[in-house]
Amino acid sequence: MSLSREDVMAVLAGIKTPTGGSLVSEDLIRALAIESGNVRFVIEAASPDQARALAPAQGAAEAALKAAGAASVSIVMTAHENAKSAGARPKLTIGGHPTPHQGGPQKVSGIDRIIAVGSGKGGVGKSTVASNLAVALARQGRRVGLLDADIYGPSQPRMMGVSKRPASPDGKLIEPLHAHGVTVMSIGLMLKEDEAVIWRGPMLMGALQQLLTQVMWGRLDVLVIDLPPGTGDVQLSLAQRTQLTGAIVVSTPQDVALLDAKKALDMFAKLKVPVLGLIENMSTYICPNCGHEAHIFGHGGVAVEAARLQLPYLGELPLNLEVRLAGDDGTPIAATDSPLAEPYLRLAQRLIDGGMG
Repeated sequence: MSLSREDVMAVLAGIKTPTGGSLVSEDLIRALAIESGNVRFVIEAASPDQARALAPAQGAAEAALKAAGAASVSIVMTAHENAKSAGARPKLTIGGHPTPHQGGPQKVSGIDRIIAVGSGKGGVGKSTVASNLAVALARQGRRVGLLDADIYGPSQPRMMGVSKRPASPDGKLIEPLHAHGVTVMSIGLMLKEDEAVIWRGPMLMGALQQLLTQVMWGRLDVLVIDLPPGTGDVQLSLAQRTQLTGAIVVSTPQDVALLDAKKALDMFAKLKVPVLGLIENMSTYICPNCGHEAHIFGHGGVAVEAARLQLPYLGELPLNLEVRLAGDDGTPIAATDSPLAEPYLRLAQRLIDGGMG
């Protein structure tokens, strides 16, 4: 019998801990790998005392997995150093080389779906779409997280109106912030507002891995990831390591933006990430004084491209001063009763109806 990741997690969910929870509900499982029926993982305890108390659970987990059909089981118990006894204040450092990774893309514990929002180039409103989509999904009753993976240019703290530095009581796990019904995490929350990130590729990938796996996301229906523009290290690392439900590509109608959007689509195809659809942002501009409708960047080009590639066209979003001001003020337009929230609510509903939200 070949055990899947879901099978193993189901078995471990039945292994009780001394505190009354389970190995899964208390989020103690790390680095789970399954190869040819051989199961390996780490039980990560918060302290040496907890590790000792978990020894019976370790033995029970090994026995239960063998009974479920595992050819062999290897479990390593690790424990964080007690910061109080060490005389040091817990401190989390973001950035560094990622840990070794075996196997294909993995699920993130507790998260049902992950939607990446990308673009071929900067300046097309990708981050505005990501923040408003997250808020719109939350308004539809979904448990939503928003991860700002634009390491060099994080903008979600400003757009979501959060600025408090996240806590890390044990120096390893990060407590995210919450705004407008959304759980939010960004590298920008870990740095000073005007501090530049000057990292090479491996440090970017290490930071992304930390933001995905060391943040206490809790149980989420969907995690929206705001990707950096382009087709670089972050996109590659994310697709190789993490099971993505799919990607949304944002573009303006102008030819130059569409050329770069096609590169993003090609990247997702090569990485075997399903494209959930294309969005035409800044599609129309209506003058607030006279009501004249203008197509500053052109109009309809994204819809034509989606039809040519036989991909879903998720709709068009307007270029509007109110949307920009709302983002700058930390309250996405989708969180308000403005008529301009409607396109984002429709986008969220379309994803929900398609089983992606």
